Amino acid sequence: MRSLTHKINQFTAKLLDLPQDVAMDLPRITMIGNMQLYIENHRGVLHFSSDSLKLALAKGKLEVDGSDLVIRAILPDEVMIEGKIRDIKYMS
Repeated sequence: MRSLTHKINQFTAKLLDLPQDVAMDLPRITMIGNMQLYIENHRGVLHFSSDSLKLALAKGKLEVDGSDLVIRAILPDEVMIEGKIRDIKYMS
């Protein structure tokens, strides 16, 4: 059933020319160098410290490792962090 829903969402996104992140509830990640990270479509902060950020996603979680991390902006489905970003892991 999940596979069918996934295929229907992909087909609809292509048919309506929608970005797949919107149609399939995927995160959109924009990174500027290793200093700034903007993540859209998250479901909440699970953990935050100056060297680690863990976000809940609709399907999985996102982990960011670095140093001197600071949350510059946070909205219900968007977050911007700054600092020295070393690693980003997407776990489904």
